[in-house]
Amino acid sequence: MSAVDEAAAALAYATLNDPTQPPPPFAPERHAAYLKRVAADAGALEYALTEYMRVSGVYWGLTAMRLLGRDAAAELGGPALVELARGCQNADGGFGGARGHDSHVLYTLSALQVLALLGALDRCDRAAAAAYVAALQQPDGSFCGDRWGEVDTRFSYCALAALALLGRLGDADVGRAAAFVDACRNFDGGYGCAPGAESHAGQVFCCVGALAIARRLDLVDRPLLCWWLAERQCDSGGLNGRPEKQADVCYSWWILSVLRMLGADHWIDGARLRSFILKCQDLPDGGIADRPGNCPDVFHTFFGVGGLSLLGALPGDRPGIDAVFALPEDVVESLGLEAQTVPRNDASLLDAWAAERRGGGAAIVK
Repeated sequence: MSAVDEAAAALAYATLNDPTQPPPPFAPERHAAYLKRVAADAGALEYALTEYMRVSGVYWGLTAMRLLGRDAAAELGGPALVELARGCQNADGGFGGARGHDSHVLYTLSALQVLALLGALDRCDRAAAAAYVAALQQPDGSFCGDRWGEVDTRFSYCALAALALLGRLGDADVGRAAAFVDACRNFDGGYGCAPGAESHAGQVFCCVGALAIARRLDLVDRPLLCWWLAERQCDSGGLNGRPEKQADVCYSWWILSVLRMLGADHWIDGARLRSFILKCQDLPDGGIADRPGNCPDVFHTFFGVGGLSLLGALPGDRPGIDAVFALPEDVVESLGLEAQTVPRNDASLLDAWAAERRGGGAAIVK
């Protein structure tokens, strides 16, 4: 690269990271083409390196395509993807990240989400899957991720969401599951991966999502948590996962979804967040990266599109995304899935609390 090219690239990068500069337009066709290209390129190094989480990648790609208004099953090869997900189910009833991989509750949820997206939940052994997930629950209400025994609040969400998809939520002790999540709540209102662990936005989604499925949002310190989440918005307009960290597109989902569940998604500046996500697009090749100027991947493309969906910023008549189950709203409705959420018009006390904390200063950004 010549000195002139390097200077031009540096200027372009600086412009992308300048919150005062307008964002580029949304490029849904390029993102759809990127997702199709990644799904079809089985010979790519990235494809080989991500085999261990293949079924999760399929879920991200399918959901992003649906949110983009595409016929995901037709364009990504629905029948083959059903067989891929079914092939990940093991003799113990759980699903691995790819065929022949050990079962894990994370990939069990992803596989069930894939089958739900493709209308094929009846194509797996549902009873065995439910038994596998329920058996991972521990006496304190927590869930192990697999037979090796690691406990994490991510697994609490995955387990309850998976059982809800299977119509077998009652197979777990939901009350004890909620009590364990509550034990992971911190002084700042956030949640960590275990009792006493640092609050992190990804864990907050898992914990509040689990409580929403358990219908125990009464355990959440809504004002304090919503304040902590709103404080995650950076000067760039993006959101970070914990204090003093850089913004990352994925938190557009992890944070905004929780604020939506709690009726406080207007507590952040949606226009600035939208601008940040749009600046993370790879306009030449499609896809969305974690930050402006970085390389895109399927994970961040899904969460970027999901964030734009929650912001109501996707053009045209496209399906919305459910904040609790992270699936298109029409899929959630067709399965009869239910969870507790707080409508925004029930959040007036939150706004009053925030105004008091601000000392009667600036109003909450709408």
